[in-house]
Amino acid sequence: MLYTETGKTWEKLSLISSHARRDRRFQFTSLAHLLNEEYLRDCYKSLNRNKAVGIDNVSWRDYGENLEENLSKLVRKLKSKKYKPMPARRVYIPKEGDEKRALGIPAIENKIVERGITWILESIYEQDFLNNSYGFRPEKNCHQALKEINNIVSSQPVSYIVEADIRKFFDKVPHAMLLSSIKMRIKDTTMLNLIEKFLKAGYVDHEMMIRTEEGTPQGSILSPILSNIYLHNVLDTWFENTIKKSAKGYCELIRYADDFLCLTRYKEDAIKIEKALNERFKRCGLELHPEKTRILSFGRFERGNARLQNRRANTFDFLGFTHYCDVTRKGRFKIGRKTSRKKFAAKCKDMNTWLRSIRNLVEAKEWWKTLEAKLRGHYQYYGVSENYESISHFYRVTIRMVIKWMNRRSQKKSMNWEGFQRYLKLYPLPKPKIVHNFYLSRVR
Repeated sequence: MLYTETGKTWEKLSLISSHARRDRRFQFTSLAHLLNEEYLRDCYKSLNRNKAVGIDNVSWRDYGENLEENLSKLVRKLKSKKYKPMPARRVYIPKEGDEKRALGIPAIENKIVERGITWILESIYEQDFLNNSYGFRPEKNCHQALKEINNIVSSQPVSYIVEADIRKFFDKVPHAMLLSSIKMRIKDTTMLNLIEKFLKAGYVDHEMMIRTEEGTPQGSILSPILSNIYLHNVLDTWFENTIKKSAKGYCELIRYADDFLCLTRYKEDAIKIEKALNERFKRCGLELHPEKTRILSFGRFERGNARLQNRRANTFDFLGFTHYCDVTRKGRFKIGRKTSRKKFAAKCKDMNTWLRSIRNLVEAKEWWKTLEAKLRGHYQYYGVSENYESISHFYRVTIRMVIKWMNRRSQKKSMNWEGFQRYLKLYPLPKPKIVHNFYLSRVR
């Protein structure tokens, strides 16, 4: 949690977590009353105060001008069961290629209540979630998922991978089945009705109101925990209790949100898993993408087998990285990884677009700190073991783009390469570095 757990509500959440951990079958019947003024005030303070506004056109600061009065009204509406979430304001953000990703921007009160519900659900379901799930969870992240893949493939008899992709997962989650999953732990009808209201709140797209009969609200604070609850029941526990017990050899699941891999020893198991996944998801209102789901050979024998079969060794993409089979200086097997081609191209395009847009607005010293932050952010995510060459390449490409756009501020060329090198000595940019070392005991 972001705030000190003082007050009765925080104490109750702590007790709820303890009870959920002790008894995995216990069902909670009284939760909605936890959404009181004290608790919602902490929820409000935890929100990002610079986010875009929803259809209410009320910013974080606007709402805070009369915070106590606004929270008091909000709690009264919740207690009287008259609270109705506003529809989200739909926007579209660029995706890879020419595609665009739909995103909903919730109203400020939606965000406050969603944050409150999310923390309540986390206090219960974090005790149930398995260790192979890494997405949108406290103290879990994508680098831990990547490190676990590295550890498993390096130390376990893995020879095949089922690379799976759920088609439009966040748009297709069936509400009835999702609520049934939540009811396994929660029997508070007020809380369940409130969650259902958020699921069906809909969105406004080009001044047109769209009702939602399936899917979780993308862009909302509540969506990640709801998605994790559903996939915990549909995929994680099913894989643990059914697939692993019937497998001929070693198999493991690694999931980050709706992206996941199944790692197996035998091809026979991989084929059975892919078939079982298709059947399982169809029963649960989901669908594997037929073109993005595949079985590939991968592991310590892949390079040798590829040479014998006169083909290239297989690779796979996961969480923005291309994974490939490599060897150490001593000739031992290891996983190599590099920034995926699509992600690298997208990051270079974004940097080029930003430099072009900023070059004539203010002097270089004004945007230089932002450039430093962008490079540090890139290293923070992509600076993982085996990926030094990719982040170094990104640094070099960025340097070339910087000098190009600095020289286009006027028709006359303003700085040659030697002059730019002197400028870099005075105002150095962050150099590439490995932030996440997968060969240490833990990811930093």
